[in-house]
Amino acid sequence: MPHVSETIPDALQPQVESALAWFNASAEAAEESFQVTGILDAEQTLNGSGELQLILCGGDRCEQRSFKVSPTGQSWAVEFTDSARKSLDAKPQAELDPPPGPRRRWLEDKLSQHAFVVLLFYRGFW
Repeated sequence: MPHVSETIPDALQPQVESALAWFNASAEAAEESFQVTGILDAEQTLNGSGELQLILCGGDRCEQRSFKVSPTGQSWAVEFTDSARKSLDAKPQAELDPPPGPRRRWLEDKLSQHAFVVLLFYRGFW
């Protein structure tokens, strides 16, 4: 089972920022501005697994995406990993749901537009 952390290790911060910028510029972002809300198995990445697994939230959606980030001079080359494509077919795990922080702004925005908002939680998924 993957270990999810909200804290990005300092050693991975440059790779995470590069992956986020690359994802936000890609067609996969669908012109939304995403932010990193978590990382999966950071210790494996630090130990050289070559796969950076992030939880990205933007707009009304959050997704778990896997990247291969390689150094190229003073910058980073970023691409999706093969396991990222396989994980799209897999059933998501409740543990991979993002922390509540990204939804706070969304909820505040919706409450300012409506008299009330109904939230539905089902078996750990939102």
